[in-house]
Amino acid sequence: MESAVSTPAFANSPVSLGVANGTRLPAALESEIRAIYGRSPLYAKRFPLHGEDLQWSCSREIPVLTKQEIVQHGHTEFFADYAEIERGFVEKKFEYEHTSGTTSGPMTVVMEDGWWNEQTRRAYLAHPQLAQYVDRPYRKCVLAPIGCSSNLCPYEDHPFPHRYFDGTVYLNLSSDPFAFPEGEWERIARELQAVKPEVLEGEPIYLSLLARALKKRHVSVPSVRTVILTYGKASLQHSRRLTEVFPGAAQIDLYGSTEAGYLFVGDAFQDNLRVVEDNAFIELVPWRANDPDAFQVYVTTRDRVAMPLLRYHTGDIVRRTATGYRILGRERDLFTRADGVVVSAFEIDHAMPVDFACWHWSLVQVSAQRWELQYVADHGAPAGLARGIAQVLGEDARVSLFRRKFIQPAASGKFSLLKPLVS
Repeated sequence: MESAVSTPAFANSPVSLGVANGTRLPAALESEIRAIYGRSPLYAKRFPLHGEDLQWSCSREIPVLTKQEIVQHGHTEFFADYAEIERGFVEKKFEYEHTSGTTSGPMTVVMEDGWWNEQTRRAYLAHPQLAQYVDRPYRKCVLAPIGCSSNLCPYEDHPFPHRYFDGTVYLNLSSDPFAFPEGEWERIARELQAVKPEVLEGEPIYLSLLARALKKRHVSVPSVRTVILTYGKASLQHSRRLTEVFPGAAQIDLYGSTEAGYLFVGDAFQDNLRVVEDNAFIELVPWRANDPDAFQVYVTTRDRVAMPLLRYHTGDIVRRTATGYRILGRERDLFTRADGVVVSAFEIDHAMPVDFACWHWSLVQVSAQRWELQYVADHGAPAGLARGIAQVLGEDARVSLFRRKFIQPAASGKFSLLKPLVS
């Protein structure tokens, strides 16, 4: 019998995962793996699967799927007859979305009609604050990254009524630059007041700058009861600015990706993220030998028909806590000090003095020991900010402060709070 150490760890609850029979996989996981092999010819080409009961040793031999591999081979490799999928687009049986993420080129994601809505519904049911919105009418406003497009963020340069879908208003227009002109903030503020949403969802930095625009205009939206932080990594600074403008609103961290769906949900900055059990199996792969609670994430989607993912490497690192999980961020966005300690946005947040308030920040490494903290704020930084951050970054680190009018995102419309040099 294999030792417990050699048995893969999962973030799923035992109820969801099922009980393994000795060295054999739990029935629910084995069933999903075989279903994925049956739905997509890609996996059998990469690694043939035998018909006997699957053991843990077998599952570990299944090659890890990466974003780079999907981009390199193309989404058509997931399907035996892509002409059938193209017909499905015409008949509205399938839909597609383009996402850039951390890859060097765009990734096309094909999904069966209704999949996105259903996996979103399951994510909502996994959290009591969001479950109240399932199967009842409510109003929501979304401020998504500019790079989001197609059916998932169906906005264009259209008047307000034409951006209203099933109670949801998409606030930003596809042609907006990131540095929103004042006229655009005026429009967005008016639409929020008109819609009176219960739920406000968006990229955390965009939401923080929205809070700034509302505060500047002395606009309040008391109808907002829930703020959903998604699309990108949030800072505690963003959370505090949102609390100032939307007092009393619960803040929920909803983590996932276009290609994998929603994977974790929890209260923002409470270290209690939990797996959306009905959406995926989350395999936890040890990341660093000196950090036993930090893991890479391999995702196996559940009940996905088009482009199901098996042992998909998301590129994210999570930390196990006493109450659940914390998303540390993309592996490429984490800094490892000379002594082996990993620094994430979490540590930088907690190094900032309580009297420092900003709308956005980005910490950029410019040489081995030099860093720049670029920040967007209404006032200059307090004394001690640079020194406090430098202490977190390690011995001999030096931090320079630069106050900006805005910080430019990547071409995808997404942000990195930490930008260490590529090693």
